[in-house]
Amino acid sequence: MTSLMLSDVLESTGAVLLRGDASRPLTGVSTDTRTLRREELFLALSGPNFDGNRFAGEAVERGAGCLLLRSDFEPLEEDAQLVRAVPGDVPIAACHSPRRALSDLAAWHRQRLDIPVVGITGSCGKTSTKNILLELLKDHFSAVGSPASFNNDIGVPHTLLMADERTEALVVEMGTNAPGEIAGLCRTARPNAGIITNVGASHLEGLGSVEGVAREKGELAASLPESGFCVLNADCRWTESLRDTTRARVITFSVEGMNGSTGDLDASEVWFHAGGTTFKLRSEFFGVREVTMPLLGLHTVQNVLAALAAGVGMGLDVDSVLPATTRLRDGRRRLERIEVRGMTLFDDSYNANPESARASVRVLAGQHGHARRVLVLGEMLELGEFGAELHHEIGVHAAQAGVDMLLLVGELTRATAAGALEGGLPADRIVHFDDLYDALDVVPTLLRDGDVALVKGSRATGLERLVERLVEPAAAVAE
Repeated sequence: MTSLMLSDVLESTGAVLLRGDASRPLTGVSTDTRTLRREELFLALSGPNFDGNRFAGEAVERGAGCLLLRSDFEPLEEDAQLVRAVPGDVPIAACHSPRRALSDLAAWHRQRLDIPVVGITGSCGKTSTKNILLELLKDHFSAVGSPASFNNDIGVPHTLLMADERTEALVVEMGTNAPGEIAGLCRTARPNAGIITNVGASHLEGLGSVEGVAREKGELAASLPESGFCVLNADCRWTESLRDTTRARVITFSVEGMNGSTGDLDASEVWFHAGGTTFKLRSEFFGVREVTMPLLGLHTVQNVLAALAAGVGMGLDVDSVLPATTRLRDGRRRLERIEVRGMTLFDDSYNANPESARASVRVLAGQHGHARRVLVLGEMLELGEFGAELHHEIGVHAAQAGVDMLLLVGELTRATAAGALEGGLPADRIVHFDDLYDALDVVPTLLRDGDVALVKGSRATGLERLVERLVEPAAAVAE
C-alpha cells in the first residue's frame, strides 16, 4: 500500500483542510471502516443508500490518520459543522465529491509509478484474464492487480493505490456499462499496455448496441501510447476496427483461426480431458509448444492466450512463463467444479452475458460419460431491447450443442425455452421457473446421480443460492 502525506491529498484533490496538520504522514487509503488500518486516510464515499460521513466517528475509533469528508456547504472553509460532529483531534479535510477525490488522488499517485500498467477490458473474461496474467507474472515481477472485480471508478483507483515502491507491474481491470466510463478510467490509470478480451452483447441497456460496446472498449486501445502494446482477439469481428484506434503495437491471439484469421499466438488441436485442457500453441515469436492447463473451455484458452500475448509484449520469454499455466485455477463461482451426490456440478453463477453463456454451453457440451448434461440458466440482464432475442439464441445454441435438459429461471428465459424447442430439444426436457424461489425446491429433485449440471446466470439472479442448496445435503452427510 502506498504511503503519502496529507498535503499530497489536499494538493491532488483540491480538498480543504478543516482541522489538523497538513504534514501528517498517511499509510494508505481506505473507503471502508471495516478494513481501515491505523493512520490510513478514510475517504467517506456516499451513494443512494448510504452516507460515508456517518462513519466518521467509527473511522476515528479505528485509528484513521485523517478523514476526507463530503461537504455540502459553500465555501468549504466555513463547514465547521463537520468539525464539531467528529470527536478527538484527528485531521479533517473536506471536498464536494470524495468519489471524484479518490480518482484524483489515484491519478496523482499513478504519476509516481514508472512501471508497466496493463489495462484489461472486454465483454467477458476480464477478471479471469487478469488473474491468469498475474499468475504468469508472479515469477518475474512484483505485480499488483485488481482485487476481485474492482473495475469501476472506485475499484480502479483502489488498485492504483495498492502499488508502492516495490511494485514492478500493475494489472488493472476496467469495466463499463455506460459510454465514457472506459475513457475516464484510462485518464486515471494511464495504462501503457492493454488487453481487450472480446467485444460482444453485454451492457446493451447502457451502451445501446454491440457497435456501442466496441466503441466503448476501444477507448482503452485509443488511450495507449505508441511505445506500448495492445492485445486483441483475432477471433473477434471487431478487432480490425479496434486496431485502427490505437497507436500502440498490436499483438493478436486466436483459437484455430475461428474467424478466419490466425493471430500472432494461435491455439490449435484443442482437446479436453480429466486433467483440464491441452492445445498446441503456435507463434512466429517462438515456434510451437504444447500446453496443458487445469482449466476447461475454449474461452479459457482464449484468456490464457491473451495473458501470454501480454507477457510477450512485456518482453518475457515464453518458456519461462508457460510452467505457470499448470498452477492456474478457476475463480470462485467461475466454472468451479464440485462433485456432489454422485453428480458433477459446475458453478458458473458469478455472472452472465450472451458471450459467456455460449462459452458455458460449449463447456457443458464437451462433458462426456455422464447420464445427462443439464444447463441451469438464469436471466442475463442489462441487455435492453435485445434481451428476448439474445435469450432465444442461447436456447437454440444449447439444443444444437447437445444439452440434454434445460432448467430455466426468470421471465426472460421463456425466450430461451422457445429457442431450445426451435433447436430440436423436446418439450419434456425443458422446465421453466418463474423465479428463483420456485427453482430452489424443485431443481434438486430433477437432478440425478451421474448427471453433469452447469449453473449460469447474471449475478442479480442469485443462482449461487441454488448451488448452495444443491451442495447442502452433501455437506450435511459429510458432517
